[in-house]
Amino acid sequence: MRLVLASASPRRADLLRAAGYAFETLVVDLDERLHAAESPEDYVARLAREKSAAAMQRFVQRAQTCGGPDRAGVHDVVVLGADTTVVADGEILGKPADDRDSERMLRKLSGRRHEVLTGISLRTSAAERGRVVTTTVYMNPLTADDIKWYVASGEGRDKAGGYAVQGLASRFIPRIDGSYANVVGLPVSAVAELLRELASIGSSGLF
Repeated sequence: MRLVLASASPRRADLLRAAGYAFETLVVDLDERLHAAESPEDYVARLAREKSAAAMQRFVQRAQTCGGPDRAGVHDVVVLGADTTVVADGEILGKPADDRDSERMLRKLSGRRHEVLTGISLRTSAAERGRVVTTTVYMNPLTADDIKWYVASGEGRDKAGGYAVQGLASRFIPRIDGSYANVVGLPVSAVAELLRELASIGSSGLF
């Protein structure tokens, strides 16, 4: 199997690496705007599918152009696309636009529970399998000074919901129900299950 991660996220790469997977990356740029009447679950599932499809298309085009080993091995490629978002009261909290937006998100999450959703899509040249994994996260009440300090750290600027559970924000998180890896950005156990599922339907014989 030749696993390709369709993401520039260092956190997803670290999680895959820690689980013992060898992979390469192929980053794709997509319009990640929410569609009208789209639920959070449908949103992350769609983006994951679109990322895996775009990366597979680029990989196939590159293989056709370059020939050689890439052309011969395209049927052994599995592309992994993923998208993570935070949801509170039905509102999708993506990456903050600026520090003021980060402050708004943290005020909304303060002292309450919220959900972290990750859509994953695994795609071969013959098939695609996907899933949405949800984890419930509880955040302690935050003071104005807590929020000011955390936003000034810059840690949450490129994170959905404006915080990183694996970093400084861990001091604010007393409880998680579900996959911790999902909150970081990739539910690796679900990825492993989908890889086995693809293998069972004969999409690729090298899992």
